[in-house]
Parts: sequence; structure tokens; C-alpha cells
Amino acid sequence: MRKSLRGKRIVAIGTLVALLAATTAAPALATTSPLQGALDTVTAQDGVPGAEAVVQDGARTRVTRSGTGDVTTGKPFPRNGSFRAGSVTKSFVATVVLQLVGEGRVKLDAPVERYLPGLLPDRRITVRQLLQHTSGLYNYTDDLALSDPESLRHRGAEPAELVAMALKHPALFPPGTSWSYSNTNYIVAGMLVSQVTGRSLGDEIARRITRPLGLRDTYLPRRGDEKLPDPHAVGYVPLGGELVDFSDYDATIAGAAGGLVSTPADLDRFYGALLAGRLLRPAELAEMKRTVPADLGVPGARYGLGLGSIPLSCGEFWGHEGGILGFTNLAGVGPGGRRVTVVLNENPSPAETSGHLLAATAAAACS
Repeated sequence: MRKSLRGKRIVAIGTLVALLAATTAAPALATTSPLQGALDTVTAQDGVPGAEAVVQDGARTRVTRSGTGDVTTGKPFPRNGSFRAGSVTKSFVATVVLQLVGEGRVKLDAPVERYLPGLLPDRRITVRQLLQHTSGLYNYTDDLALSDPESLRHRGAEPAELVAMALKHPALFPPGTSWSYSNTNYIVAGMLVSQVTGRSLGDEIARRITRPLGLRDTYLPRRGDEKLPDPHAVGYVPLGGELVDFSDYDATIAGAAGGLVSTPADLDRFYGALLAGRLLRPAELAEMKRTVPADLGVPGARYGLGLGSIPLSCGEFWGHEGGILGFTNLAGVGPGGRRVTVVLNENPSPAETSGHLLAATAAAACS
């Protein structure tokens, strides 16, 4: 649910604190593959407990791991274990909205007011501006940045509560005049889906995406569903000089902006299907990939509708980064259709880790 790949992190929930943790990872050797070396940098140099990359290239799946999935037992990352996917949720939400656009039930350039009357004070904000982060809505998670994560473990939230939190602040800019990442946009988009369909966002994600694609381990948890399914790496938050297990908590505090639970293989399959045109008609996929310049901390990065574009040495990478208490990831599709998901079991993590996460993704996509 975090802002993106950048040195100064905007974290979904909680506060940035110093990392004081050990790791079992060994420094990369000269004979190590580029991907293994990049993951080892994250664990040995940055001190993140563990990292895993799952790469699908045609029918071939390759799993590369570094460090540990559990600092207490020393167990490695489980192969394709569950994790909290953070802002990758936005790609799922945008896909559902664009399917509704294709069905003629939503218009991208219609005001949100048409579907959620009275919710937003600025009636000019459009559906497209929500999905593209050009609405100017304040990012509600900024009000949680100094909170004690433990106080949020069982808190949860309803979408209207999160929107109300954001609306206590003035707009950042008039709609459509600038770009600023705001989790509030996707909370509103999730409410729009529920209003238009008469069903919960989680049900619509299941009906339209996860069941058709056979993503058996991907879902949006409901209020009070705090348990992360086994097997999973332990998701850590650094607090008070130690790593605290934050695998289990109520992720409705992130909701449509970042509450999704998934696995690397499921995300590889999702982004592969999305970019191959299996979830959206050509017209809606083209709208999703219509991008604007975006402050993602990477030169040349752009943002479409729930989908980011990052230039790599071998070509363009389409996908999304996700960060939420305990886990950080970057998932998407590189040149030639290679699907990549890289997962780390710590969030917040050191500032330099964002760049190293991108380097690992680039190594997976290009090497």
C-alpha cells in the first residue's frame, strides 16, 4: 500500500524505525547468478530477514531464495507461500472497475458523484482520476504514519471511515492537474464497485478474477479475518530494536488500497493474464496502459490505471509494488512476457531496500 520505489518511503501503516536485525544470508559470490546476487544484497547488506523471487517464463517456473523466512527457527521462505500483497491490490481493483467500464456500467470520465453521490466534496473528480492518482485526494495513510503498529493490529476499518479520515484535509490540487499517490483513491474505487454491483469488492474480485484464473490462494480478507494462511514466511516489523511478527492482523485498515493476500505464483499468473488481454478487452486494457509521468523514484516511471510502467535495461516492466506491515513486494510482467514476483518479509525496511528490490526485479526480468 506504500507509495512506490523510492528512497524516502511512504509506508502503508506504521512508522519508519531503525532496523536492528541479523540475517543468515551470505554475501553474494562471483559465481552467483544476477538474481541470487541481488536477493543476497537485500538480506546480507540491507538486513531484511528473507527474500524470494518466483519467475514464470513460458511453462517454466524458477524459485530463488535468500535469507530466512523465520528468524527464530531459521526456516527458509516456503516455496510460493502466502503473503500480504499491499498495493498490488490496486491492480485487481482497477481491473474490476475496467471490466465494469467494458460492460457499460461505469464510465471512466464520469464523475464519482454519479455512482457515490455526496461522498466527495469535489464533484469534479472522475473515476479515471481515482485510478490514475490524479484526483488530488489526500492520502489517508499519512495520518497513520506516526501510529503505533501494535495499536493497528486488531483495529480494522470500514471504507467510509478511511475516506472520512482523508476528507478532514484539503485537496492537494484541483482534479486532473497533477499526480500524487493516494491510497484514498482506491478505497473510493472499492466503494464504487460495491455500489454498482451490489456485492462486496472481495466477492467481485473472486467472481471476476481469482476463480476464472484459478488463483486459489488470492483473496481480500474481510473485517476480523486476521490470520495469514499457512504456509507463509513470517512478516516482520522492526520495533524497539527487534523484529516483531506482524503476519497476522486486520488488513481492512488497507482494504481496497492494499489488503489483498496472495502468493507469488498467483500474482505471476494474474499479471500474465492481465497483460495478455485475458481479463480486459483491448479497449479497456489500452486505457489501463495510458500513463502519466509518476513520482515513483525511478527515472522514466509512469502510472496508468492501477498499473505502473518502469523502464528496465531490457525493456519495459508493467506491474505494481506493494508494501504493508510485514511484507514488501514488486510484481508484474517484463519484456517477452516473463512474469516476476519478488517478495521480502519485512516492512518498513531500510530506505535503500527499494532500489535493491527493483534491482532484483530487473535481474529476474532481464537475465
